Amino acid sequence: MTKRSRQRGIALVLVMWAAVLLAVVLSSFILERRTETLVMRNSLSMARAEAIADAGVQRAVWEMYRTDNAQDAWKRDGTMQHWSFDGVPVDVEIRDESAKIDINTASDALLRGMFQSIGMSDDETAHIVDAILDWRDADSFKRPNGAEEPEYRAAGLPYKPANAPFQAIEELQLVLGMRPDIYRRIAPMITVFSRQPGVNPGLASRDVLLSIPGTTGDMVDQYIALRDAALAQGQPAPVFPQASMYSSGYTMVATVRSQARLEDGTVFAREAVALLRPTAKSVVTFVAWRESTAAPPEPQQSIAGSAQPAPRS
Repeated sequence: MTKRSRQRGIALVLVMWAAVLLAVVLSSFILERRTETLVMRNSLSMARAEAIADAGVQRAVWEMYRTDNAQDAWKRDGTMQHWSFDGVPVDVEIRDESAKIDINTASDALLRGMFQSIGMSDDETAHIVDAILDWRDADSFKRPNGAEEPEYRAAGLPYKPANAPFQAIEELQLVLGMRPDIYRRIAPMITVFSRQPGVNPGLASRDVLLSIPGTTGDMVDQYIALRDAALAQGQPAPVFPQASMYSSGYTMVATVRSQARLEDGTVFAREAVALLRPTAKSVVTFVAWRESTAAPPEPQQSIAGSAQPAPRS
């Protein structure tokens, strides 16, 4: 092989390596641009889904202010409403906060009934209820089964009871004796917004109704069947006699959950708690506004494994 042939061979190898390197750089550049395009597209889709879900919340607020009693008016009983905005399907549900147990204003008996309904023993219920009452009252006097600052200090906790109303249901997790499994069970049943001593039987869930002292699963199921039948015929919910001492009416606060689903599969769900108390600046105040990641409710098990609680007095 001549010197010139050898130089041509080396030059050919260099050209091939340069071509390979250029191909790698171009592939990396194309992949990066494609990734950025996908990220931008996903961001735009998420932003659009969020805006449409928020529009569902605003539509719900408008519905709650309606006074015409029209057949198509959206109810505050948790009925799913199927709506469309800008060609995008939106599922919206409104539930008045009177359907839940207010941990700031509920009676001792209703709080006890709630914990017993999920299978907690009488002794554990007595301790957790007294601890809740000690947390929310203004004094530092310990109830027989409760907990004030010395008990929290003895438990090695770096905080003491607020001695003030709960600001959010999540604060309940700080109460001495509140276990995560218990909180997960009762979280869908409680609120801090209704400011009612009882609940609205016409809106309450089965779990909430089972919290009412003196009720059983059969009583609640029979009432729910009657209630569903009445609502299906456009009639008001019937009276639940067992709840007479623990009944409350509608409030000016409701939870709205609005979910938008785009054609590309993007989903965004908004959950807001709306206070309907018009002021000069606004017709509604949102006391909670968050992205909802809650999955559809599943059948719940008793903490103690009991499927149906016995009557309570």
